[in-house]
Amino acid sequence: MVAVIVVVVVVVFALIVAARTIRVIPQARAGVVERLGRYNRTLQPGLTIVTPFIDRVRPLVDLREQVVNFAPQSVITEDNVVVGIETVLYFTITDPRSATYEIANPLQAIEQLTVTTLRNVIGGLTLEATLTARENVNAELRTVLDEATGKWGIRINRVEIKSVDPPPDIKTAMEKQMRAERDRRAAILTAEGEKQSQILTAEGAKQAAVLTAEGARQSAILRAEGEAKAIDTVFSAIHAGHPTRELLSYEYLQMLPQLAEGDANKVFVVPSEFAQAFGGLGAALARATEPAPPGALPGAQGDGPPGQATGGPPPPPSAAPPRAPGTPRRRGAEETPPRSDDQPADGAR
Repeated sequence: MVAVIVVVVVVVFALIVAARTIRVIPQARAGVVERLGRYNRTLQPGLTIVTPFIDRVRPLVDLREQVVNFAPQSVITEDNVVVGIETVLYFTITDPRSATYEIANPLQAIEQLTVTTLRNVIGGLTLEATLTARENVNAELRTVLDEATGKWGIRINRVEIKSVDPPPDIKTAMEKQMRAERDRRAAILTAEGEKQSQILTAEGAKQAAVLTAEGARQSAILRAEGEAKAIDTVFSAIHAGHPTRELLSYEYLQMLPQLAEGDANKVFVVPSEFAQAFGGLGAALARATEPAPPGALPGAQGDGPPGQATGGPPPPPSAAPPRAPGTPRRRGAEETPPRSDDQPADGAR
């Protein structure tokens, strides 16, 4: 019975010795070994053998990057505004020995150092600069913290300002300011749009007026050229046909009603050639109705004008048309008295 107890005690002691001798260090962890109370070495990840009852392994140190969220801290800006700033810190332990022996509570030390550094940095900035220059604040905080924590075996990777909370009255004033700024920009943009619209409308009207005037000018030029060509064609056709005086008088009388057309024509001025036209037409009618002389062939014509037989008597003088009672007598072409140089012609009266 005693032998069995001795065997059991020996087995238990062997197991305890083996457990204290063989240690397994996980990845991204580090162990600090103390021999008889003094630092001996740092255990790396993997299987490690230590001396039992002489070496002691302290709690493992995490070598991964760690994140710490610090509570909001009251900070006074340069323009005497109290704001609450919440920060986030990213750090990594690079030296387990220094992190173990150089600082008792590294997280608390980092938090207090962050608060004091943040107050120093924000105290030199206004509220507007604090809200807009976060990158500069983050860089300055990281530089100061990394320099202070280097001897602790801790590297500060990043410091971020999570939020900046000004007082409620400051928030209300800022919202009003932003609303007024947006209204001002909207009014400016509206005015610029109306200005551009009016400028474009005026430019369009100007170009339309120029094009309309150009079109009217071209149309007038083409119309005048067409009328000139028509007049030239008619004039050439008339002279090529050798018209008689009677035909011209008849055409002249047909044009007289067109001269009196229009609602604005209240007075009709009889031209001086009116009597001559009637005289020529009356002479033509008289020659057409008088009997032919003996020996003349009916319808025979010579080189003279049509309607006059060869060898016939000369045409009678132009007869003036009958005039109405009370109408002053107008002198015809034959009755026109000689005028001096001081007396104007009929066309100028």
